[in-house]
Amino acid sequence: MSEIPNEDAARDERHRLRMQRKKGVIDNKIAAADTERGVLLVLTGNGKGKSSSAFGMVARALGHGMKVGVVQFIKGKFSTGEEAFYRRFPEVDYHVMGEGYTWETQDRERDVRAATAAWAIARRMLTDATYELVVLDELNIALKHRYLDVAQVVADLRNRPAMQHAVVTGRAAPPEVIEAADTVTEMTVVKHAFQQGIRAQKGVEL
Repeated sequence: MSEIPNEDAARDERHRLRMQRKKGVIDNKIAAADTERGVLLVLTGNGKGKSSSAFGMVARALGHGMKVGVVQFIKGKFSTGEEAFYRRFPEVDYHVMGEGYTWETQDRERDVRAATAAWAIARRMLTDATYELVVLDELNIALKHRYLDVAQVVADLRNRPAMQHAVVTGRAAPPEVIEAADTVTEMTVVKHAFQQGIRAQKGVEL
């Protein structure tokens, strides 16, 4: 019994030394990261949480007093909690430009017109340095279906103001968008309530 405190002390000392080494590594990486510019983030994959993550960044930007632009592609048939909440803020320029999911519209020409109109607004934001964060929600879906020209979209993203951040969401991000991005996160499905017959619920999905 008398050896237990010594074992605990040895474990704690090993932990302290590991964390000390880890701190040194992380501090060196932070010191080496001396570039400051706007970043392009891509949130893709089949898992839930892509748009939720993007709108979390909107909240963070607002906390820093930043002006935010939001353009939602594809979505539009149903109002969302994000839209209802963020429209309260004058710092957020919010545009819902979709006409519903592609399997509901069943009209490619109509979807192309909606995506083209949405990109015109997005492009205006991407040339205006007063927008410090621009969220392009479900843009990847519009690109996947070739409603927009991928090369033009990537060029516009690359040519945005130097300090402007942009977030692109949606499944199946094209390779060109992934290549242009600074940070790419892929959401993976492990389990989803819808697979169990549970419909979308306000507050967690709508």
